Amino acid sequence: MNVNRYLPLCLTLMLSGAPGLAFAETLVVNSYGGPYEAIIEERIIKPFEEKSGIDVVYDAVGSASQDYAKIKATRGQPGFDVVVMTASQSLQGCKDGLLEKLDVTAVPNLGKLVPSLAAVAGPCGAVHEVQYMSLLYRTDKLASPPTSWSSLLDPELKGRIILPTFQNIMAVFLMEIMSVTRGGDMIDNVDPGFSAMAELARQSIGFEQSSAILESYIKDGTVWAMPFWNGRAQLLVDQGVPVDYVRPKEGTVPLIATLNVPVGATNKQAATAFIDFFLEKSSQEAWVTGYKVGSARTDIDIPDDIRKRQITTQADLESLKLPDLSRIADKLGEWGERWERDVVSQAN
Repeated sequence: MNVNRYLPLCLTLMLSGAPGLAFAETLVVNSYGGPYEAIIEERIIKPFEEKSGIDVVYDAVGSASQDYAKIKATRGQPGFDVVVMTASQSLQGCKDGLLEKLDVTAVPNLGKLVPSLAAVAGPCGAVHEVQYMSLLYRTDKLASPPTSWSSLLDPELKGRIILPTFQNIMAVFLMEIMSVTRGGDMIDNVDPGFSAMAELARQSIGFEQSSAILESYIKDGTVWAMPFWNGRAQLLVDQGVPVDYVRPKEGTVPLIATLNVPVGATNKQAATAFIDFFLEKSSQEAWVTGYKVGSARTDIDIPDDIRKRQITTQADLESLKLPDLSRIADKLGEWGERWERDVVSQAN
């Protein structure tokens, strides 16, 4: 790994031989650490540097919500040029005027994305990855794989599940999908969802916000089943943990990840070049096979064993319940109070 990436960001300024760029300062990309960092370095950043001549500083600091808080606090000048967030922050940043709008003129590969997924992220977000809320379970504890979200309420799982806190968007999505399974909907009639979550709270051992902490419970066998993003679930499978995951028969809600450019970014031309590179067919194939996630491009060629687990085809899209993130944002205050009153209060 190039240690220069982690020198103070102000130290590096270089000429670029990239077509269409007379010069470019070092491009600063903010995203996640851990397995994500190693994979993006290998599959995306190094190939981009080789193709463009642009040096990339990788800034593995902060969660999506923390990154957006920094963008907001600095009025769009957070010190990085590209940031990986989710569609929720992308929409809010566009509304607040703190993220650049992206179009096919600057980012031609935006035109290759499935319109329905691109629309969820809004005009400021480039969808580079799609995960979904899966049902993760211990293969050595359950006799047969669960097939429904209602399986979380099975008597054998009493005291063997854990739930995300309301601060984790997965909690909102789980409430919405439970509402749908019981005859409600995802926004206007969520009474069935809150009722189901109250039952799940009585079934659970408690709540945790961090995905890393949530997964620790199932890794050590304390928990036998829980909702979890499928990309991270696949990492556990690949590590040899006795777990597997399913997309329940009722469908599920996607977690749509985006690439965004703050309005005060120093190197916007290099930023859009990086985003377009990430969305290229070959780059999406490399990312999907490396990080084991889905794509908003349906024309990618990937191995069948990966394709059957990820969102990559039109048929896969039909299993998704696309969230109305703008309306969810308007409901969060009301739902948060109700979550504390009706759900958390029921936990053992």
